[in-house]
Amino acid sequence: MTDQPTTGPYKPDTCYFFAGGGTGGHIYPGLALAQYLRRQYPAAKIVFFCSNRPIDAQILAPTGFTYIPLPGQGLSRNPLTNLAAAADLLKAYDFARKQMHTIIRAHSPNPNSKCPAICLGIGGFASAPAVFAAGRLGLPIAMLNVDIVPGKANSLLAPFVKTIFTQFYETAPHFGRHAHKNRVSGCPLRDSFRHPDPHKAVRELKLHPTRKILLITGASSGSRTINDAALTILPRLEPFAETWQIVHLTGSAANTRTLETRAADTKIAVHLLDYYDDMASLLSAADLVVGRAGAVSVAEYAAAAVPAVCLPYPWHKDRHQYLNAETLVRAGAAVIVDDHPNDPQTTADNLFSALEPLITDDQKRTRMAQAAKAAAKTNAAELIAQNLAQLAR
Repeated sequence: MTDQPTTGPYKPDTCYFFAGGGTGGHIYPGLALAQYLRRQYPAAKIVFFCSNRPIDAQILAPTGFTYIPLPGQGLSRNPLTNLAAAADLLKAYDFARKQMHTIIRAHSPNPNSKCPAICLGIGGFASAPAVFAAGRLGLPIAMLNVDIVPGKANSLLAPFVKTIFTQFYETAPHFGRHAHKNRVSGCPLRDSFRHPDPHKAVRELKLHPTRKILLITGASSGSRTINDAALTILPRLEPFAETWQIVHLTGSAANTRTLETRAADTKIAVHLLDYYDDMASLLSAADLVVGRAGAVSVAEYAAAAVPAVCLPYPWHKDRHQYLNAETLVRAGAAVIVDDHPNDPQTTADNLFSALEPLITDDQKRTRMAQAAKAAAKTNAAELIAQNLAQLAR
């Protein structure tokens, strides 16, 4: 395993096929890498073969990248549903293969030859048909796996790829006999995380310029249990009203309206937002963050050097968000609070117990911020891009 880039000749007419999607956690790292490739290699052809879920189009449509939704759905425990899913996957495979072949031919400067091309699986059920299509065309295939524990699709595809780019050293054993393919690169993040501007968030959100910021977020879609816990502890946070303020990302306009009603009489300043698009600026402005522990989230906390209180998503059977968060805990950059969806009062009590000593201890937060900065890998896109250029042919 290595986290050092390899170098090699790059041909400007290379085609990069990104395969996968279905969630922001799959799309965003691939998109960050694609944006880096576009800046470095403007003549490259970049195409996403994604799922047909609305989230994929919502994220990719504004970027200007070509994206091709594939039919299909994830497998379930229902045999009849799985028969339909398998039929869709076969259709998606055939469609992706034809599309890739056409794109490669069209992008080749010489009509009698094919341009170099490579496929990168980015996870999710939509990755399988496109990865297998790339394999049928003889393309080199790599894979990006940013959670500690691989999902079903990445576990299935591991035998067929040359290289697996991961965020964590701890991921390799989960790939079994394919662990030797692991290359620890980190999680590609938007370029703004390399040079965040905390003053931008303070200015745009009209925050108090000298009060510390507690950022609460349930990720892009929000979290009902985190929203409820945060509201429950507001009265206990009021003693800190002179020195702290809260920015709470609710996840939706409906959530914001509900929380506005419930938080109306609080004495501590609470700024409620559905969503904020410059998370690099907001996280770098924050003195403390409360949030989930998805792979992208923990990478962003580290890159922004912000101490974190992680409430991992409690319904995953493999508990991979707990494992993601534990990497920050071991680094000294975070603490974990269990989210008890069936016992919201316990969640709230435990959240306040974790927050109080951090809110009152500036030195402890400083040490955690330094630990987060030391754990960050902000050059992941560069490392992966250099390795892909080596693999492409």
